[in-house]
Amino acid sequence: MAMATPTSPHPLDPLDAGEILAAVAAVRATGRLDETALFAMVTLVEPDRGQLSGYAEGRPVPRRARLVVLPRPDASLVEATVTLPDGEVVEWVERDGVRSALLFDDSYRSILALKADPRWQAAMHERGITDLDKVQIDPWPTGNFENPDEEGRRVTRCISYYREDPTDNGYARPIEGVLATVDGARGVVLDVADFGVVPLPPGRGTYRPGDNGPDRADLRPLEIVQPDGVSFTLDGHRLSWQRWSMRLSMHPLEGLVLHTVAYDDHGTERPILHRASISEMVVPYGDPGPTHGWKNAFDVGEWGLGRMANSLTLGCDCLGEITYLDATFSSEHGKTYVVENAICIHEEDYGILWKHLDMNTGHAEVRRSRRLVVSFIATVGNYEYGFYWYFYLDGSLQLEVKLTGIMSTQAVTGGQETPWGPMVAPGLAAPFHQHLFCARLDMTVDGPVNEVHEVSFESVPEGPDNPMGNAMRQTVIRLESELAARRDVDPGSSRHWRFVNPASRNGLGRPVAFKLLAGTTPTLLAQPTSSVGRRAGFARHNLWVTPDTPGQVRAAGDYPNQHAGGDGLPAWTSADRPLVDTGIVAWHTFGVTHSPRPEDWPVMPVEYCGFHLVPAGFFDSNPALDVPPPPGHCH
Repeated sequence: MAMATPTSPHPLDPLDAGEILAAVAAVRATGRLDETALFAMVTLVEPDRGQLSGYAEGRPVPRRARLVVLPRPDASLVEATVTLPDGEVVEWVERDGVRSALLFDDSYRSILALKADPRWQAAMHERGITDLDKVQIDPWPTGNFENPDEEGRRVTRCISYYREDPTDNGYARPIEGVLATVDGARGVVLDVADFGVVPLPPGRGTYRPGDNGPDRADLRPLEIVQPDGVSFTLDGHRLSWQRWSMRLSMHPLEGLVLHTVAYDDHGTERPILHRASISEMVVPYGDPGPTHGWKNAFDVGEWGLGRMANSLTLGCDCLGEITYLDATFSSEHGKTYVVENAICIHEEDYGILWKHLDMNTGHAEVRRSRRLVVSFIATVGNYEYGFYWYFYLDGSLQLEVKLTGIMSTQAVTGGQETPWGPMVAPGLAAPFHQHLFCARLDMTVDGPVNEVHEVSFESVPEGPDNPMGNAMRQTVIRLESELAARRDVDPGSSRHWRFVNPASRNGLGRPVAFKLLAGTTPTLLAQPTSSVGRRAGFARHNLWVTPDTPGQVRAAGDYPNQHAGGDGLPAWTSADRPLVDTGIVAWHTFGVTHSPRPEDWPVMPVEYCGFHLVPAGFFDSNPALDVPPPPGHCH
C-alpha cells in the first residue's frame, strides 16, 4: 500500500486542518457568535477558471474559506468568507428561512428527545417493546409539506426499528405505524403519530459471517500484484497516469471532486473538464401512505456524501496496489477531524483494448485495456453508494455508481401484499423508490468556450434517395439556450450530446468534441406539484446546460433541507440564457428506479448506473495505438 506525500498547497487543494482552524477562529473573533454556534461546513472557496488561468501564468491566487455557521437553533444561518492565512473576514451574510444539511448534533438530540418522550414510549409499550435500548431510531430529513408547526425550526422525522440483539439488522423489524417529528436543534418532540399496530416481522435479517453459512469453500485466492510498482503518480492532490492528469479533493457535501482533468496529446496538455462532481441526488419513495409518503432524501444537500465517506480498507473495499488520500473536515463544533483512506486510487486490467486478426496473413495484434480508478464510498443511513471514476487508455472516462446496503422497509400484516412495494421477506415489504443522481460537468474541451450539440439518428423513407430502404442519417442540433437544453434521452434514436469547441479543429478540419453517452436514465416519477417534485426539479430531465456561473453549484440549490422547492436548475434555466460563445456547465441526471426483489434482502448486491464521456473527433485517430503489446506470445 502506497501513501500520498503532501506538498505545498495549490489553489485547488482542499483546506488543511490549520486553515480550517484559522477560519473558525477568525469568525469567532468578530464577536458576532457565542460559544453555542455550530459550523455546518468549512470549505475552500475554489478559484474560478479565470483566476486559475492567472495562477498558471505565475500570478498568485489568494486562498479563502467559506463557512456556513448556525448561530441559533432556528432556520437561519451565516455565510462567512475568510481570507487565508491572514484571517480577515471579508464577507458576512445572514440568511433567514434556510437550513443547512442535517447536523449530527441535531440528529443525536432528536434520538435522545424521542426516547424520553412519554407518547413514543407508550407506542412502544403498546407493541410489547419494553426494553427501549433495543430500539434503533433513524432521524430523516423531513421534506416540506407546509406544516406551520415546522416553520422556523430545524426538524427531523424519526422512524423506529427493533433489534433483539445488537448484531441484528434493524431494518428487518421496522416498528410500523409510529412516526415522530422532532425539533432536533432544540431537542423538542413536536408530534408522535400512531397509525396502528402492525406485528414485527419474524426474521432478524442478519447478513454477518456465521449466520448464513456454511461459507463456500471453493473460492481460491485472487491476488493483484504490480511487482514494478504502480503506473500513476500522486503529488499532493495532483494525480497523473499515462496521458491523464487531474487534481482531487473531497467536499463535505459533494464528496469526491475532480478538478482540471486534462489529456497530454504528444506533449500538449489538452483540457477536458474544469470540475466534475455529484452536485445532488434524491431518493424519492413511492408509497403514498402516511407513514412512508413523506420519505425522500437529498443525500448531498440534506446529508453530505463527503461527511458520510468511509475509511476504506485494503483487500475489502479496494483490491490491488492501492494509494489512499485522507480527507480533512471541520466538525460542527469548529474542530477538525480526518477520514483516513477516504479516496482509493488504483489500476485495473479491463480486458481487450483493441484487437484485429488479419485473415490474409494470419497476423494478430491485440492490446490489453487498463483503467485508472479513483473512488470513494459513502454510507447514508441504510444505503451505501460507491462512486468510481474510471480513466481509460483510449482517452475516454466514465463515472460508475455502485448502489448497495440495505433497503428502507415496512412491516405488513400477515403477508399482505401492497401495491406500492413487493414483499422481500415474511411480513416485510420494501417500497418502490428511485435513486436519481445529478452530475455537474464543467466542460472545457480544448479550451474555455464550448457548446452543446444534440446528435440523433433516424431512418430515411424509401424513395429515390433510399431505393433499398436501408438508409439512416444523423441529425445534429445545436442547443442554443437554457430552455432548449432541457433534454431527455431517446434510446430509439441513439440520442447523445456532444460538447464541442468550435474554435479548435482536428486533422479533418472538424471541431473537436467529447460526447456524453448516457447509461440508465430514469427521470423523477413523482408529480411536479408534489413536495419532492417541487424540490427535485433537476430530476425531471436527463440533461440541463447552463452558462458557467459562480455560485451555481448544486442542482437543487444550496439549501434543499425543508425548502419549499423551485430552487436550483429550474430557477436558473428559466432565464433562458444563451449557451453560445460562453463557458458551459452540463448537468446530467441518471440513476435507478428500484423494484425491490427478495434477492436484494437482507443486504443488496451492487446495482450499477452511470455514464461515459468519450472523445468524438477530439483526436485524429485511435489515441491508444502506442500502447505496447502484452509480453510474450500475444504479439
